[in-house]
Amino acid sequence: MAYAGGEGAAKPQYNIREDHVKEALKADKGSEAVLNFWQIKDLAEKGDNFSSSVTSVKVRFSLMGETSKVSYVVKICPPRSKMAQVAEFPLKMMKKENEFFQEILPKLNSELTSLGHHNLRMPKWFYTSLEENKEMIFLEDLRDLGFEVFKDCKVGLDEAHTKLVLQELARLHAASLLLKAKMQILHEEPDSEKGLALAFKYINEDWTTLKEDEEAEQNSKCSVSLVEAEAFLAKDGGCEVARRWLDMHKNKPLDLVKSFLVRQTKFDVICHGDCWVNNLQFRYNEDGEPVEVMLLDLQLNRLASPATDINYLLYTSLHGDNRKTNWRDYLSSYYDTFRGVMESGGLGMLFTLEELHQEYRSKMEYGMLYGSMTVALLMRESPSSPGWMGGSKHFQTRFLALYGELIEQER
Repeated sequence: MAYAGGEGAAKPQYNIREDHVKEALKADKGSEAVLNFWQIKDLAEKGDNFSSSVTSVKVRFSLMGETSKVSYVVKICPPRSKMAQVAEFPLKMMKKENEFFQEILPKLNSELTSLGHHNLRMPKWFYTSLEENKEMIFLEDLRDLGFEVFKDCKVGLDEAHTKLVLQELARLHAASLLLKAKMQILHEEPDSEKGLALAFKYINEDWTTLKEDEEAEQNSKCSVSLVEAEAFLAKDGGCEVARRWLDMHKNKPLDLVKSFLVRQTKFDVICHGDCWVNNLQFRYNEDGEPVEVMLLDLQLNRLASPATDINYLLYTSLHGDNRKTNWRDYLSSYYDTFRGVMESGGLGMLFTLEELHQEYRSKMEYGMLYGSMTVALLMRESPSSPGWMGGSKHFQTRFLALYGELIEQER
């Protein structure tokens, strides 16, 4: 077998070894597949890199006398020796994501396929290494299936893209309730609320429930964008209501997040936790219309209200005018898909559409907080301007639109 190294000095991706690649290939193509060549190829697109580095491995292999190619996306935990106070945080998040792909996702898919639904639209998992300081996860490279990132995340998702994502979130949320119901029957557990939380080790490990030093570090990281947002609004000379809101939460944003993650019986599902435009890929038809979505990066999956996922998506990934105009239509699209899965499993709805409206509106500030951070990030990285405060008028209107509902409530 041959390996072609990448460019540059030693990076986390160069912890990838041939035995890792062989294990992933075996899980993907079967034990008869023979590895001939592999090469690390950094991804052109920038990801979140919230708690891991992301790269890809190009593979050439032989199977049944034929030579073929395949590519894997590899998520790698940063070496703890190079990290300060938050040494264990990335490892916890990697273990959390690994648990989702290895243990939770197969069970969710089993519930769906037993009822005639297709698997959740997420990449396939092939291999995980938890060797100390060389932890990594091999996943399906969706580019091989024709999926691609959304081209203009600074503009925001349109209606067609948004509905695809919300429908897939609805299937994820509903599938978790199917699984919860099955666990309640199998284990004769009257308190079904404890079922999922007890069944999986890392689902309760959250970036908001960290050690004191880890929490302080995350608070600090989040505060940077909120302080910038406040400065931008001050520079603009308006939106006093939004400026007061940012000033209230900029020093301890985690306190606000935690207040919206308190679990309640009626609204308690497995959530994606980080569903925004950077963690999505789409497949398009010949006319350029989106026909399928894939949800990526499950390192923040948690038990919470579905309204947290919905608000997160609509505030981080849409222009405010789109969200304000279409949020009822979006929630109806979500609700219809959710209800279809629940009814196929013989389960009744736990909430009405109107109750979902109320829950969505009650979690509005959760979306605003993440929207403030992510839109500021997108504006800061704008190629058209070295600093987001001097960004285009479009960016300014998108940012100001985050606070439209808040301003209306004040009137």
